[in-house]
Amino acid sequence: MTRPSALPAALALALAAAPASAESVLRIGMTAADTPTTTGMPNNGFEGMRFLGYPIFEGLVLWDLTRTDRLATVKPGLAERWEQAADDKNTWIFHLREGVSFHDGTPFDADAVIWNLDRYFKQDSPQYELPAAGITRARAPLVAGYRKVDARTVAITTSAPASYFPYMAVYILFTSPASFEKAGRDWAKVGTLPAAGTGPFRITRVSPREAVDLARNDGYWDKARMAKVDRVRLMPIPEANARIAALRAGQVDWIEAPAPDGIPSLKQAGFVITTGSYPHVWPWFYNIGAAGSPLKDVRVRQALNYCVDREGLITFLNGTAEPSVGWLKASDPNFGAPQNRYRLDPARGKALLAEAGYGPRKPLALKVMVSTSGSGQMQPLPMNEFLQENLKQTCDVDITFNVVEWQVLLNAGRAAPDAPTLQGANALNVSSPSSDVAVMARYFSSANISPKGFNFEQWKDDVFDASLRTLAEATDPETIATATRAAHERLVDDPPWLYIVHDLNPRAMSPKVKGFVSPQSWFVDMTLVSVP
Repeated sequence: MTRPSALPAALALALAAAPASAESVLRIGMTAADTPTTTGMPNNGFEGMRFLGYPIFEGLVLWDLTRTDRLATVKPGLAERWEQAADDKNTWIFHLREGVSFHDGTPFDADAVIWNLDRYFKQDSPQYELPAAGITRARAPLVAGYRKVDARTVAITTSAPASYFPYMAVYILFTSPASFEKAGRDWAKVGTLPAAGTGPFRITRVSPREAVDLARNDGYWDKARMAKVDRVRLMPIPEANARIAALRAGQVDWIEAPAPDGIPSLKQAGFVITTGSYPHVWPWFYNIGAAGSPLKDVRVRQALNYCVDREGLITFLNGTAEPSVGWLKASDPNFGAPQNRYRLDPARGKALLAEAGYGPRKPLALKVMVSTSGSGQMQPLPMNEFLQENLKQTCDVDITFNVVEWQVLLNAGRAAPDAPTLQGANALNVSSPSSDVAVMARYFSSANISPKGFNFEQWKDDVFDASLRTLAEATDPETIATATRAAHERLVDDPPWLYIVHDLNPRAMSPKVKGFVSPQSWFVDMTLVSVP
C-alpha cells in the first residue's frame, strides 16, 4: 500500500502558510477530506469532535481523558455537578460553573445554555442550525424539553428515564450567542469569524479544505488544563500515503491512521507509533429495513459473521486491530454469554445461507456503501477489498461497492432504508464508538430508528429493548450490569451489524511530540501535548 505520494496543492499551500515564529506549533494531519465545520458542532464524525469540537467548544459534561488503565468516564464540565430531580427521573438538573466566559469575553450562563439548546432542538428559533441540529439530535435523541431555573441552573427533561443521560449530554456543545449576532445571524458566516467557545483552545483562522488554526486560550477557566502548546494547525489529508509523506518531510508532527504497511519503516526512521485497545468497532451496518432486503433474515446476518476472516484482515493491517465478534469486545465483562461465538467457520456460514435460500445457484449479493477515508475508518478501501475477496472465497457471497466521501456516508446513515441517497445499498461501512450504554441506546434502540437516531438498520429486538429499559430506569449498579449483558447478548445473537474488527487507534508522531496520552476513548486531550 505505501508508495510515494505527492502532496495535494491545497495541502502544500497550507503547509507553506504555517506560522514561522518562536511559538510552539503542533501540526496534525487528519483523515478528513475537508476541514470539519467550525460553528461549534463539527461534522466529519467523531474526528470532527476530537479536533474541532472539545478543544474549542465544550459541554456541560466532559470526558476524562487523562488515564489509560480504564475506559474513559465523564466528569463535570461547564456544569460543576448534576443530578436527577428527586421527584422526576425524567428531569436532570445541571448546576453551571461560575466564572466561565466564551473566547469573545461574553459570559457562559443559563441564558447561553438555553440559546444553544434552542439552536439544536427548537426549529422555529432564529438561531436554529439544521446541520448541527441533525448531529446533536441523533446523539442526544432523548432530549424532550429544557428550562432555565435561575442564572446558574438549567433543567433538561428526557422523553424517558435514562440513567445514562450524562453520556448523551457530553455531545451537546456550546457556542457564544454573540458569534451568531456578529455574523449577521448567518451560520455560514459564523464558521469563518471564527466562532467562540469556552475550551482550552480558540480558533484563529479557517481555510476550508486547507487548515484550521488554533491558539491557546490563556483565559481558560480550568487552570489545571492550560494547553502546553501555543498553537495547533489541523490539516485534512485524506490519503494515508500523503499523510506519511507529510510526516516524513517534517511538514506535520502527528498523523492519524498511518498506512499499516508503512508503520515498520516509520519506526525504523525514529517516528513514534502509538496504539491502544479502546472502545471502537469497524463494522458493516446491515440495511434490514429496505424493501426486499435479504438481511431481514437473521440467518443471513449470522452467516456473514461466520464467513469473515478477521485474523487474516488483522495480519493484513500489520496488527493494528483486534477481532470483533460483537459490539463490545469479547473481554468486556458486559459481553455476556451469547449463543453465537463468531469466528471464521465457512461451513456454518454456508449452512445458514442455505437455510435462508442462498447457495451456488442463487448466491447472496450485497451492495455496500464505503468511504475513501474518514473518522475512525482506518484504511477503508483496501480493507473492504479484502472483505470482498474473503466473502467470495469463504461463502460465495458477491459484494459490490459504492464509494463516497465520508460526510456523504455519514448522512446516509441517518437516511430512511429505501432513501434514494442510499443508491440501493444493503449495508454501510461506518465505524462506531462502543464506549457506553448511551451509545448502545442511540445505535440500537427501536425508539431511535433513523432518521431520529442512529438505528439505521431499522432493527427491533424486544428482549434488547426490555433490557435497555431496565437499565435506563435502574440505579443499582448490579441491575444495570445484568441488563447490559442481556442487551449485548441480543446484539450478538440477532446481529444488526457485521462485526469485523476493533481498531487499535494507531497514529504516528515525530519524536519531538511529548506528553501525548492515548486514553481508552475515541477522543484525546491535546492540552497535555507539548512540542519544542
